[in-house]
Amino acid sequence: VQLLESGGGLVQAGGSLRLSCAASGIILSVSAMGWYRQAPGKQRELFVLIISSGGRTNYSNFVKVRFTISRDNANNTVYLQMNSLKPDDTAVYFCYANLAAAGWTYRDYWGQGTQVTVSS
Repeated sequence: VQLLESGGGLVQAGGSLRLSCAASGIILSVSAMGWYRQAPGKQRELFVLIISSGGRTNYSNFVKVRFTISRDNANNTVYLQMNSLKPDDTAVYFCYANLAAAGWTYRDYWGQGTQVTVSS
């Protein structure tokens, strides 16, 4: 199983970016997908999650309103629309999934990360 992110880059404060993450491989079921981020000198933190069953979403307070997560269940792809970006949003963004691959054992997976840099 692989998670492949795309869409990172450099943007000015107030701008927008859209990240995508596609899960590939032998995937039997996905329970949740989301995004972590890791800013320089800080720990990696989970800030948004979407639950497959029912589509419930959880956002950290610092991204509520500005960021929106959505998912294409048929293609095991998750999107993150980021608006009103701030320099504090500068980080490496990692896609996350909890899914069952061969053997029906659920486990966590992460992508390689995509850099988002917001200039002031």
